[in-house]
Amino acid sequence: MSSGIQREAAVGTVQEDNDRVRVTEYRFAPGAETMPHVHQWDYVVVPQTDGDLLLIAPDGLESRAQLTQGVSYYRQAGVEHNVINVGRAELVFIEVEIKAHPIVENQEP
Repeated sequence: MSSGIQREAAVGTVQEDNDRVRVTEYRFAPGAETMPHVHQWDYVVVPQTDGDLLLIAPDGLESRAQLTQGVSYYRQAGVEHNVINVGRAELVFIEVEIKAHPIVENQEP
């Protein structure tokens, strides 16, 4: 999945991490990338800015995603890709990873 191009790394700041969720703010300078990774949990992305992303799958297949501020989207665990900001401005989103838990019945308050 590596193209050999050196890019700046996106900056991830974990805002919350417990046994149920992980919430991370990601900031991408123009041209910045996440590096290849696999999502271990289902997740929701909440864009804080508009922007354009290039997504590169492990087989090299490329796709584009246009993010719109405030328009969230959901993906299931297992997604594997590198994410690159191909826009001209900083791109920011919040990622909420959902660590599955069953409902506990008859739980004392």
